[in-house]
Amino acid sequence: MKIIVDDKIPYIRESLARITPDVAYIRGSEIKASDVRDADALIVRTRTYCNRALLEGSRVQFVATATIGIDHLDTDWLDSAGIHWVNCPGCNAASVGQYIETSLMRLGFTSGTVGIVGCGHVGTEVKGVCERMGLKTIVNDPFIDDPSFVSLEDVMTSADVITFHVPLTRRGPHPTWHLADKAFFSHFNDLRSWPVECIINTSRGGVIDEQALLEAMDEGVVENAVIDTWEGEPDINSELLDRAFIATPHIAGYSADGKVTADNMVIDALCRHFGIDNPGEVTPPALPPDFVYNGSPLDLYDPLVDTARLRSNPVGFEELRGNYPLRREFH
Repeated sequence: MKIIVDDKIPYIRESLARITPDVAYIRGSEIKASDVRDADALIVRTRTYCNRALLEGSRVQFVATATIGIDHLDTDWLDSAGIHWVNCPGCNAASVGQYIETSLMRLGFTSGTVGIVGCGHVGTEVKGVCERMGLKTIVNDPFIDDPSFVSLEDVMTSADVITFHVPLTRRGPHPTWHLADKAFFSHFNDLRSWPVECIINTSRGGVIDEQALLEAMDEGVVENAVIDTWEGEPDINSELLDRAFIATPHIAGYSADGKVTADNMVIDALCRHFGIDNPGEVTPPALPPDFVYNGSPLDLYDPLVDTARLRSNPVGFEELRGNYPLRREFH
């Protein structure tokens, strides 16, 4: 069996070597049709578009993305071509929860209401994190029948912080492309007499119209922004990079724990599909022996460190993601 793998997926190589010696690691954005023509399986992240152009005429029968999101997979075409595909729902939910918690700590947000838009695996984790911090939460998710959930307008009316945890979709009854657009931000003036303290986006860049967000910040409708996912990645908006309180290179879910969970989900699905034995669980590396933990979540992760890295090297967006330092969720 031949497997093509995004070369920036960490911790997975030893396990795949136990499955087959025929594994090729290639930069995700550079995987081409010629690379996959004689492959049986493809394991990617968000930078590889798995569609007809890449896979038609190939031997590939299994595609896995070691991510929650699937907007880089043409699932309709994959289904029609008989190619089995999997993603890793919930794999990095706790990692994003850690990112939201430490971002709120850095904002000094210790009381008030957090509006959560999207309550899948990640949104549910974020809700729990916020409530453990003593914050009130209100949730909007039109796809979940929960009587405690509220309308998007209610979130816009009452929330001090609004955080997005939705997939990027352009079709269907509730598309999320530019969900937070000029009309969204303009609507705040009709609904409330105080500004939104912070807009947070760790979902996908296209969920927020970045120019509309900047205009809302100019007008005092929104005070701060925490941006991890950007329109046009890796070419990001330099003005938003400068003005966001926290600005990071799409790494909210990049804890070693989350990455290992994704690895194990991918390997398990691969082995089940091909009817082979699972080589055993991948485990994350330990923190270095000189690591100092004083009991604060910020000891384990501080988003301002990643913000400084990105601001000092914005053109290195992909490099910062691909060579991300060890981050653990637990001590």
